[in-house]
Amino acid sequence: MSSGKTIGPVRAWALAAGGMVGGGIYISLGVVIEAAGAWAWLSFAIAGLAALISAYSYGKLSNKFGRSGGAFEFLEKMDHPEVAGSLSWLLIIGYTLTISVYAYAFGHYVAHSFGGSEIIIRALALAIAILMIGLNLMGAGKLTGVEVLIVTGNLLILIVLAVMGMLDWNPAALSEGVADKPLSAAFIGAAVIFISYEGFQLLAYEYGDLVDPKKYFVPVLVSASIFVIGIYVAVTLGATMILGASGVVEGKEVALSNAAQQILGTPGLIAMTIAAAFATSAAINSTLFSTAKLAARITRDKELPEFWGHKNSNDIPDRAVIALGLTAGILAITGSLSSLVEAASLVFVATFGVVNYLCARTIADRSLIAWSGTALCAAIGAVLVYHLANSQPVPLMLLGTLILVSIFVRPTLLRNRAGQ
Repeated sequence: MSSGKTIGPVRAWALAAGGMVGGGIYISLGVVIEAAGAWAWLSFAIAGLAALISAYSYGKLSNKFGRSGGAFEFLEKMDHPEVAGSLSWLLIIGYTLTISVYAYAFGHYVAHSFGGSEIIIRALALAIAILMIGLNLMGAGKLTGVEVLIVTGNLLILIVLAVMGMLDWNPAALSEGVADKPLSAAFIGAAVIFISYEGFQLLAYEYGDLVDPKKYFVPVLVSASIFVIGIYVAVTLGATMILGASGVVEGKEVALSNAAQQILGTPGLIAMTIAAAFATSAAINSTLFSTAKLAARITRDKELPEFWGHKNSNDIPDRAVIALGLTAGILAITGSLSSLVEAASLVFVATFGVVNYLCARTIADRSLIAWSGTALCAAIGAVLVYHLANSQPVPLMLLGTLILVSIFVRPTLLRNRAGQ
């Protein structure tokens, strides 16, 4: 009889790495150089260290409780249902923002390849969100075999770009045409692009489908995180060597396509467009699938209205898929790149901080590692709040309002609905 375990360690590793690289580097490179200047590579290393420790904490806690569900499940098992409910709402907000960022990137990269107008860009962003809604409703939300192929091709193209860029080593290009930034700016850069590392946690929702997770889950998450840190640092250095810092910032929505075209001509542009289109599409598809599953899961615990738990004939939370996908599509065509990236980053740095804290309190023999992650996430979060207060006060206020609603208003809403 089949055990029902379908994801082996190699496939799990590819999904963890692909979850991070799937859309992150395509939209974050220009944002981080804008914030950190020549220290952009260090920003990816700092954010990556926080993500690496968080991945370790996710793995240890998942093994301890033996359940799919990530941070929500950890808090439930530790008898913190109110905190679990609030965090689940924040995660749904964060994932919706993430999907919008990926749709934004898809629209820009695809339209750029044929000189599409702003209207075409927005139409493509909304279209890919709608297409992924349709695939999810048909039950194709988690095509792990296809995702592994996309991840492999995506990583190969990024590695080639990074290597070719670094072959023409020119440190002056790291700050060419942009304002000089102090070393401390690396922490601002790490804060604003934290979203680039969030994808590994989606694998925690598939824990029940992993082969021998007690043995493989922690090594898979840790090694994938280390690999992705290396990829991000190398691509940052390579692309900046090709375009110069100002060139990356000026075309930040399609920086990697510009770099590939600069060094390889039209074939490079085509290859990077295909890689970006497939990577962002797969990231939208899997994130939408996992977020809808999370919504349905917490609905069972009455942390969301019953509307979100409804399933279609394919056993898919159809209302959740449609609501989340359409919201993300609308955000993609109305929001700016920086505001979407930075708002989502704040949600995930808070989530990772909570998970590290839980691990520090629960896994005694590794508490020092987890406490270090807690402190690092807290520092990055503080820097990001300060940065947003100065540069993006409106998105910060909106996100702050949603956080307050999830913490203080959510229990009252759910109690009133239950009473009715």
